[in-house]
Amino acid sequence: MRDPVPFGRYLLLDRVAAGAMAEVFVARVAEGEGAGRLVAVKRLWSTLAEDPALVTMFLDEARIAVQLDHPCVARVDDLGQHGASYYLAMEYVPGKDLEALLAALSARGERLSPALAAFVAERVAAALAHAHARRDGAGRALGVVHRDVSPRNVLLSFAGEVKLADFGLAQAGLRGAPEQPGVVRGRAGYVSPEQARGGEVDARSDLFSLGVVLHEMLTGRPLFSGGGDLLALERAAEEPVPSPRELAPEVPRALAAVVLEALARDPARRPPSAEALRERLAPHADPDGPARLAAVLAERFPDDLARERERALPR
Repeated sequence: MRDPVPFGRYLLLDRVAAGAMAEVFVARVAEGEGAGRLVAVKRLWSTLAEDPALVTMFLDEARIAVQLDHPCVARVDDLGQHGASYYLAMEYVPGKDLEALLAALSARGERLSPALAAFVAERVAAALAHAHARRDGAGRALGVVHRDVSPRNVLLSFAGEVKLADFGLAQAGLRGAPEQPGVVRGRAGYVSPEQARGGEVDARSDLFSLGVVLHEMLTGRPLFSGGGDLLALERAAEEPVPSPRELAPEVPRALAAVVLEALARDPARRPPSAEALRERLAPHADPDGPARLAAVLAERFPDDLARERERALPR
């Protein structure tokens, strides 16, 4: 997008992503509180705005995320409707997602160091621990389960921050609406066995998904892939999980054991909570993780870094 496009109190600058439900723009707050600040505006496709169920799902993402306040969760600041368009405005994270970083490393035959991979996973576990533990104003557990923990939803800033985003598939007791039995939600290849079978899921499902992401960071290869989404779901539900050391012998045995615990087929054999998983990962995480991650991103994406610096200049 060459010229900014007015959209309510925002100016849409560039479209940075497009998915099945919505498109995402880098935008600048044009008026009111925070004027001049960069945000990410996620706008529901106009063709879907007439479907009440899809609108509800879209707005539920904001209703869940707005109740989360943690440095490792991409913050939602605003939600509403402008004309016929439903939107939410989120914290803008200048950087790349983990999927892009892993692809760039793979193209060069490289992978993250075990310590840096553990750092990223430990930060995501911290975000999940916060989300899973949230309660409403009456003290009732919200029961948040992300259900789409995957590299595309792990945002990495050029400053070395790690943030979990996109609670669009999250379930929580907001409306008390039942799940559709047998419906699989989430990215094939990253869902838990129980999620792949369309069964009931709880917070431990997210731990399995994070285990899949960590396994991929350590080995440089997706754990369940090839043959399309259906086969990926079957593999997630049934295929034995190899130790990351089989493909990456440099992974410490203790860290490999944490990965395999998170990837247990039986949820009862996984860590009991995201906080417990975070505590298991912390000793393996690079203590200079933010600086090291920032350096890796700057080296692999110099043009993107320059563009973000230009975009951040006062207007």
